[in-house]
Amino acid sequence: MFRFDGKTALISGASQGIGAATARALAVRGARVVLAARNRERLDQLAGEIAAAGGEALALPLDLADPDSIEAAVASLEGEMAAVDILVNNAGVTDDGLLLRMSREQWQRVLDTNLTGTFVLTKALVRGMLKRRYGRIVTVSSVVGLMGNAGQANYAASKAGLIGFTKSIARELGSRGITANVVAPGFVATAMTDSLGDAVKESMLAATALGRFGAVEDVAAAVLFLASEEAGYVTGDVVNVSGGLYM
Repeated sequence: MFRFDGKTALISGASQGIGAATARALAVRGARVVLAARNRERLDQLAGEIAAAGGEALALPLDLADPDSIEAAVASLEGEMAAVDILVNNAGVTDDGLLLRMSREQWQRVLDTNLTGTFVLTKALVRGMLKRRYGRIVTVSSVVGLMGNAGQANYAASKAGLIGFTKSIARELGSRGITANVVAPGFVATAMTDSLGDAVKESMLAATALGRFGAVEDVAAAVLFLASEEAGYVTGDVVNVSGGLYM
């Protein structure tokens, strides 16, 4: 189960956290992986790690906040790496603040990266999927996009937007053999959540039914399923991986 031999997967936000865990999991199951993010050094390190373990990986620096860089990066892919079968939209940023203190720049930065960047990257790669009549698009949103969170109006809006975006393209692309689904993690221990204060973490933990924070591998496992042949009849769905933080 869950083999990806002969498939090419592109993972955005692959330099750390959920993206890196997903890239490792796909590579160990036979996928060629294109590692996309802004930090070239981290991408090269991860690509070397995957290669040392017998996998095949390519580092692809790109910035989701810069549409031109996305299109140029995708155009630079060659050979088997250019025929992307699996797209994992994982990259994202936060810039938190209460509504009355949030600037338009804070709002726009998060929307540009999390939502518009995902739109541009998906559009660039879906053309090839349409020609091959096959594709798996898995987008990492957040339970914040389902339940909201004080101080994160911009982040929650972007993550809710990803859900609507994915459901819409699932209807558009399904007849061509392309599925589109969402994974909505809860509180997962990553560099992004490390910056939150202890009071926030304690509140989140108390509200999580399983009584623990998630690991990046928990989210990667859900992505693997949705990217697999076994999930070929699942599209337009949102898989909640929150340990019962949201239910």
